[in-house]
Amino acid sequence: MIFSNSSYSQTIRFFAGRYTETGGKGLFIFDLNPEEGTFKLLSEADAGPNPSYFCISKKKDLIYAADEVMELNGIKGGGMTALKYIPETGGIEKIKDLIVPDGGPCFISLSPAEDYLLMANYSSSSIAVVKLDEKGIPVRVTDTVTFAVNDGKVSHPHMISFDPAGGKVYLTDLGLDRIVIYDFDAVSGHLKQIENGIVNFPGGTGPRHFLFNSAGTKMYVICELNSTISVFDVDKNGGLKSIQTLTTLAESFRGESNCADIHLGKNGQFLYGSNRGENTIVVFRIGTDGHLSLQGRTLCGGDWPRNFVIDPSGKYILIGNQKSGNISLFKIDQKTGMPVDSGKDYKLSTPACLKF
Repeated sequence: MIFSNSSYSQTIRFFAGRYTETGGKGLFIFDLNPEEGTFKLLSEADAGPNPSYFCISKKKDLIYAADEVMELNGIKGGGMTALKYIPETGGIEKIKDLIVPDGGPCFISLSPAEDYLLMANYSSSSIAVVKLDEKGIPVRVTDTVTFAVNDGKVSHPHMISFDPAGGKVYLTDLGLDRIVIYDFDAVSGHLKQIENGIVNFPGGTGPRHFLFNSAGTKMYVICELNSTISVFDVDKNGGLKSIQTLTTLAESFRGESNCADIHLGKNGQFLYGSNRGENTIVVFRIGTDGHLSLQGRTLCGGDWPRNFVIDPSGKYILIGNQKSGNISLFKIDQKTGMPVDSGKDYKLSTPACLKF
C-alpha cells in the first residue's frame, strides 16, 4: 500500500484483477481518493488469462497472479503469472509465466519468507507449491497433491495459506467439506499432512476462505454453500476445535446465496463477510473470547460481491461486484463498524480480486 500526497487530499494505491473471457487485460492499478470518491487508473497489464486471484510481495515489488484456466499456451494445466510493480509510477509489466499441473487455480499465497507460492486448484482437485529464486522469480513446481473422489464427492480446494506464525499450512476443501492441515518443508518445498490433520464440516457446508486473529489463536472460516461463518480455537500444535457457527443471511431472506470473502477490520473488533445472492456485506462484532455476535448487514452496491478489501487505515471498504461489473466504495462507521455507501464506484467488468 502506498499513500501519495496531492494538493487536495490523500490517495491510496490499490490493485484489481478480473476475469478476461470477455476480452481485455486482467490486472489494474489505481489511485483512489476516498474522500472525493474518485478512481484514477494508473496502469493495466496482461497478467495471463483469468487472473482471478493474486498476491503481492512488497519486499520485492512483485505481483503473482493465479490464472484460472485448464490450459495455458496450448499446454494442459493452470497458470501462474509474475509481474514487476513499479511503485513510483504505478506501472506493471509481465516478467514470467509458469504452467501449474492439473489446472484451474483459484487462490495463490506467499510463504512468510517469500521463497514459495502455494496454489489451490479448484477445478482439478489439487494443490501445488512453486519455488521462487532469490529475486522472487518463479523457478519450478516442487510439490503437488491431488485429492481423490470421496463417497462420490469431488474435492474443490479453494484457499491455501500459512498461519500468522508460519508454522502450519491450512487448506479449505469446499468440495469435500473439510480443512486439511500441513507441515511445510522449506528445503524440499513439500507439504506433509499432520497427524489428525483433517477437520470435517457438515455435508454441504463448502468452507471457502479463512483468516486468523492477530494472535493466531482463533480461525474464522466463511462457508460458501450454506452461508455460515465458523469460529475455531487454534491449539499450540495448529489443531482446530469448533466453538461457534452463525448464519450470514438475514432471517427474512429467500432465494439462493453463496458466501465469498472474509476480512477483519483494522482494530480486530469487527469481522466482515460477503453474501453473493443476498448481495450484502454482513458485519459481526468480535467478543473478547473470540465469539461473534451480529452487528448488521449492508447492501453491497452491486450484484455478486465476490471479493472485497478494507484499506490499511480501516476507514474504507472496496467491494468487487462480479456480475454488475463495478467496484463500489464504502466508508466504515468507526463506532459501529458498519459500511456506509458513498454512492461512488468504478466500472470494471467481472472484478474478482482486490488488494491494497
